[in-house]
Parts: sequence; C-alpha cells; structure tokens
Amino acid sequence: MASQATAAGSAQPLPSWRDGATRSRILAFVASVSQPGGESYLPPEERIAVFDNDGTLWSEQPMYVQLAFAIERARAMVAQQPKLATNPIIAAAAAAGNGEAVLTMGIKDLLELVGITHAGMSTDVFRDLVREWLDSACHPTLQRPYTALTYQPMRELLEHLRAHGFRTYIVSAGGVEFMRVFAEEAYGIPPEQVIGSSIGTTYALRGGLPVILRQSEVQTVADRAMKPILIEQLIGRRPISCLRQLRR
Repeated sequence: MASQATAAGSAQPLPSWRDGATRSRILAFVASVSQPGGESYLPPEERIAVFDNDGTLWSEQPMYVQLAFAIERARAMVAQQPKLATNPIIAAAAAAGNGEAVLTMGIKDLLELVGITHAGMSTDVFRDLVREWLDSACHPTLQRPYTALTYQPMRELLEHLRAHGFRTYIVSAGGVEFMRVFAEEAYGIPPEQVIGSSIGTTYALRGGLPVILRQSEVQTVADRAMKPILIEQLIGRRPISCLRQLRR
C-alpha cells in the first residue's frame, strides 16, 4: 500500500512522483480548495474526485482484468457443461492460449461473453467467485497477482485527496460488482463509491432468504457519455477532479 507519507501535514506528499509541473499543480490545487479562507475554498461535501480504473489505477494490458476473469469463467463453465462450447463466443474464450481470440471480438460479442459468464447466480456467489479468482490469478507475463499491479503514484494521490477532505470515486466501464470486490482493499474506495457497468438483476427468495440474482442481459455500459450521466444519477454533485491515465 502507499506510504503513510501522504497523510495530511506530511512534508513529503506524493513521494513517488517526480518533482515537476504535474505534481506541483496537483498539490497547489488540493491546497487551494481545502484551506479555509482561500479564494478557491470548497466545503468537504463538494470535494469529489472520480477516477477511471483500468489503465489508471491498475494495469489494463494485455487485456482488461475482468476480461481475463470472463475467459477463465468460460473455460470452467465448458468443463462443467460441454454443450456451451456450441456457442462460438464461449468456444473462442475457452480455447487454448491466453485468450487471443477474444481480443479480436467486437463489443457486441464481448458483452455477450460477459453476460453469459457473469450471470445465473446470486450477487453473493458472484462476489465469492471474483474474490477466489483474484486470490489465485496472475498476470500472464508479469506473473504477479492482478491486485499487486495497482499504480503506487495513484494510490498516493487517492490518499492525499482523502487526507484533505475529498471523497474519491471509481467511475469505470468495468463491471460494478466485479470492482467492488477489490476496490476498498486496493484503493481505500468503499463499494458505495464505485460506479460501473451492470447487468440486469432480479429479486428472489432462496430458502426463505432474499437474494439478488444476476441475469445475462447487460443493463448499463458505463463508458463515454454514460459516465457523466451515472455521476449525475448516483453522486448528484459534479466532481471537481476527474482522473484518467494521468501522467506523473
């Protein structure tokens, strides 16, 4: 995790950042909106920063982490139900190799792959599957757990913002329930501050207990123009900082 040097009042905020114009602008901006009496001061409830996830907070190469999860789910599902391999999208995902065939798919096929591999279970079961996979899965070339491939400079920035009264959100095209599994541990961002793509769900009783069941239809793709729409709907305030693949 990021160094404690990012705490408020530290002499060395953002310690892994180069001492250049970008770092200076960030520090000046945070100070300007958080110091009472200043011309740019904003109350804490207005200090909202949103971050993309893939390629911004953690690695997105050679493919999105969630896509790697979908490929492994497809392989596990075909092993249990061989008839699923009659679906060419599932067959391509389950093929030998590192998922090269999937990388050539169009958005429609990718959404179908996600819909099939992420559905047919309760939200609790899905979260357990994601957590179990993240505990064992490794990046194909770096051979390190995906959760170890978060970017230290961005973790430091998240901590620095929160130390100065900001609320930090993830707003990403990634699946919201997928990201909620690791976001708090990896970035200090709680589940209720994660906004992402979603599939349809229904309410049901199982053994007398209420559950939310995941359907195969993609409900919302949190990308491009949909991001500000979801920010408006789910946060209700305009962020004062939006970060995507910030260069340090």
